[in-house]
Amino acid sequence: MPMIEIATFTTRTDAELAQAALAAAGIRAVFEADDAGGAYPFDLGGGARLLVAEADAEFAAEILASGDEE
Repeated sequence: MPMIEIATFTTRTDAELAQAALAAAGIRAVFEADDAGGAYPFDLGGGARLLVAEADAEFAAEILASGDEE
């Protein structure tokens, strides 16, 4: 199943919170971060990329956008 990027976060924690919000809505999401598996959580030069299945991308983006408004 192809995964696409729907958001990039500056911290691993922000990516994990977004991942949890999507999981609560039934959307499987994974994130990729160049932080040595969390060993260097403040060194995210490229950010933490949140990925979802292409079929879930629109709904996932809506969920993340609604969280920004709160």
